[in-house]
Amino acid sequence: MQITETSSEGLKRTLQVVVPAGELGKRFDTRLDEIKDRVQLKGFRKGKVPVPHLKKMYGRSLMVEVLQDTVRETSNQALADRKLRPAMQPSVSLPEDEGEIERVLAGQADLSYSMTFEVLPPIELTDFSKLKLERQVADVDDEAVEKAMGELVARSITYAPAEGRAAELGDQVTIDFVGKIDGEAFDGGSAEDTPLVLGQANFIPGFEEALVGVKAGDARDVEVAFPADYPVETLAGKPAVFAVNVKQVAAAVRPEVNDDFAKSLGAETVDQLKELVKTQLGREYGNVARSKLKRQLLDELEKSHSFELPPSLVDNEFAGIWQQLEHSLKGQGKTFADEGKTEEETREEYRRIAERRVRLGLVIGEIADKNELKITQDEMRRALMEQARRFPGQEKAVYEYYEKNPNAVAELRAPLFEDKVVDFVIEKAKPAEKKVSRDELFQKPDEAGEA
Repeated sequence: MQITETSSEGLKRTLQVVVPAGELGKRFDTRLDEIKDRVQLKGFRKGKVPVPHLKKMYGRSLMVEVLQDTVRETSNQALADRKLRPAMQPSVSLPEDEGEIERVLAGQADLSYSMTFEVLPPIELTDFSKLKLERQVADVDDEAVEKAMGELVARSITYAPAEGRAAELGDQVTIDFVGKIDGEAFDGGSAEDTPLVLGQANFIPGFEEALVGVKAGDARDVEVAFPADYPVETLAGKPAVFAVNVKQVAAAVRPEVNDDFAKSLGAETVDQLKELVKTQLGREYGNVARSKLKRQLLDELEKSHSFELPPSLVDNEFAGIWQQLEHSLKGQGKTFADEGKTEEETREEYRRIAERRVRLGLVIGEIADKNELKITQDEMRRALMEQARRFPGQEKAVYEYYEKNPNAVAELRAPLFEDKVVDFVIEKAKPAEKKVSRDELFQKPDEAGEA
């Protein structure tokens, strides 16, 4: 096999590969030997078909298979011999002259093809110990625990019929309703036996407030308008009238915070329940702190690594992002103008996002390669178990899904791989700790004035 580099521009490479006809002939004979004992033709015993007859019957189709296998194997060998790492699968070009191809298939000419690809750029990793990182630490105080306890109580509220009493905010009403626009009922605008807690803003603005004061057995027409940004385009901004029949008014029954309440939630006493709540909040605080530290780290890695990006990787990443964006806008019935930007401005913005993702992906991959970081079978097994636990009673179906879908397994492995690299770099960087309040910890970057 002869390999010649015919083009080298930036990260783009073109190799010309020539495989002698003699080597193709040897590969063809090997392939013929593999099938001759299995072929059974009328008039011949199995394995006794003469070779010339086999060539006549299957020669061309076998040679096509040989050419496909040869191109795959020799292209991989060409990359390995030159220690080249393609950014994406190389594009292979066979001779365009049909006569030339026919001579190759007939074993009368060498196979000559070109492969064009982009190589991964050389990446010089920064000194991780010099990265300036800050880990925020927030204590779980008594106020946070009491607030969380209050939320547990709120989620445990039950409702008891309030006979003869008018509905108040906080009460639950059970209603039937039929909504109409311009006198015509619309899809999704009608329901029966619907429980609705007044004051929780679970319905169109103004609807719940209009039901304050109703009693069981009342009928009331409620006039409201759908919000201008309502996700159903045909309803957005339009006035509607709902004919409502009230079937029941029920008052909230708040559970008393005592040991019985604690036992209903898996604890033995109120004090133990508070300790469990405090532990859970601590985990939540830790997850938020790590998420912010990870974002900070990725920003630092992007800033500290500058190299040429393979255009094919950026194009591929951008295409995926853009497809998701267009699908999202279409689903919401929105345009770029609704978002306050032109399509060109949006493309530029998402192009930068694609470039960031590619740059960080290459840096993370390089860190893993240089430090031999890999996801172990045990780590994948634990991740699969965690996924299965999310679907009680369907664990077997979850395992079967991943067994049959390599792409799904890759999607499961990717965040594990990224987190492993992130944890490795954080350990090397030794971030400083900064005490913050809970509000500061949960403050979003845009709220803090960050880019």
